[in-house]
Amino acid sequence: MKIPNRYILALSLSCFSPLLWASDVPGSQDLPDVPRLADAQIVDYAVKPDVERIYPMGSIRKISGRLRFEGQVNTRGQTTAITYELPAEHSATEAFTAAREALQEQGAELLFWCQARDCGESSLWANEVFGNAKLVGSDEQQTYLLLRRAAPRENQLVALYGINRGSRKGYLHVEQLQASADLGELLPTSATLQRQLKSTGELDFPKLADEPDAQWLTLISRALNLDSTSRVSLTGAKASAWRDGLISKGVRAARLELGDSDAKGLRIELLR
Repeated sequence: MKIPNRYILALSLSCFSPLLWASDVPGSQDLPDVPRLADAQIVDYAVKPDVERIYPMGSIRKISGRLRFEGQVNTRGQTTAITYELPAEHSATEAFTAAREALQEQGAELLFWCQARDCGESSLWANEVFGNAKLVGSDEQQTYLLLRRAAPRENQLVALYGINRGSRKGYLHVEQLQASADLGELLPTSATLQRQLKSTGELDFPKLADEPDAQWLTLISRALNLDSTSRVSLTGAKASAWRDGLISKGVRAARLELGDSDAKGLRIELLR
């Protein structure tokens, strides 16, 4: 997946033209491998050496004064939080997509991805999760993503939150956490896999090179059955066994084809 040239240009400028970012918060800097859009400004920046963070993996709501969500990642470590204010000609969705694609290009795994009202209330994300009132905006104009970096940085998480405000200003919040302990196994949600498949046209699971794993069979089958009209192809050394396993989990056989290309582990491609 190629990153559009304008995003690569923006990243290059951020690295080699410090005068372009003269209006950034003093002492702030970009994460080295997350591009910023041209003319975006860092309006908030904080590095905390050892904090406990809870990253939701579900729509958030508040009940009896407490945040509630279906799943979460709870860990400690050093966090770097950066909030960008975007120029009027760019939306939060555009900045979010550039950051997501760059991280996926580096092999980051998507754990949870929501958009619009599926995320819950924007005010809760802004004030309760990220502690930044600048991020309050329209519930319909928000998007959130939690990713895990690829090895050898598998104990590093990145959270992205994009929001367009009523003033038409857009913001992208980027938070990176370097966990102080092994994160262990983290599984994505089925809805996230379905959103990724629809958005990118494929799902790559290089680690799934052996016989079908029961947990992953359940996750993938549920993801595919969230859209019962789609058809996909499966490639990889054990693709046939994965196809049989998905059929046993309730995915219609007519929706599953076997591809003939090489793939490391298991690859699922959207046909229609």
